[in-house]
Parts: sequence; structure tokens; C-alpha cells
Amino acid sequence: MTRQLITFEINCQYFGIDIMAIREIRAWSPTTALPRVADHVQGVVNLRGTVLPVMDLRAHLGWGKSEPSVRHVIIVVRIQDQLQGMIVDAVNDIVAIDDADLQPPPNMAGEDVASYILGLASIEGRMVMVLALDQLAFVADPLVLPEAA
Repeated sequence: MTRQLITFEINCQYFGIDIMAIREIRAWSPTTALPRVADHVQGVVNLRGTVLPVMDLRAHLGWGKSEPSVRHVIIVVRIQDQLQGMIVDAVNDIVAIDDADLQPPPNMAGEDVASYILGLASIEGRMVMVLALDQLAFVADPLVLPEAA
């Protein structure tokens, strides 16, 4: 089976997500920060009257916080039943890959790489990590951290 992906960059690394999950790609606009949220939650933006939570994908993947600028974009995706925004450095291209070309992530001792990566594919000489969007979803109440015990 062939799947279409949107490819994008974070921290000079290439990623892809299924094009069917994407609702829109927006130019960067400042977010409104919220108190008591996870470190990877940048804040919220107004998406035509809807409050859209925006995650800093770089921080969520463990590469430190982004310092968004006008060159960054927000990819709006549907994950499960919720629209979410993801800050990325740049959007690159739409590509098609065969499922047979998607390789599983390597088993790294003590690392949970496979939890966010559906697979890896070599596309135009670059290694592209295809994200498992369901694993990136905010949980239950997407913005508020649990109360301290």
C-alpha cells in the first residue's frame, strides 16, 4: 500500500506524517501561554473561534524548547478526536512511500524510540522518521498537569 506524507524539519532532522491527518498548515503566530501545563505545551491559539492547543514538537521529542520565529509553522492535525497544533521548523514536501519501504525503528537499549516513530524511510537520500500521531496525543485533559501528590 502507498501512503502520502507531508515531510517537515525539526532540529535539522526530517519527519513525516500521514497527509490524511493534516487539517491545515499555518504561519507561525504567537501562542497564549497557560499555567500548569506540560513543558512541551507551547500554549493555545485561536483557530477561527476554536481554542487550539499547540505542542512544541521539538520539546516533546526531547530536543529542548523551540524558540519560534516567523520561519516556524504550525501544522494542525487531527489526533484521535481532537485538533492539535504542532510547531515545526519548516514544512518541506509531499511524498509517497510504499509501506514495504517503511522500516521499523531500531531497538535501542533502554530507549523508547518506537513509541513516537511509526517507522523510518529513505526519501531522496534523507532518513525520514514517520511519526505515530496517536502516541503524540495529549492525554485526557490536554493542557493541565495532574495535581501534585
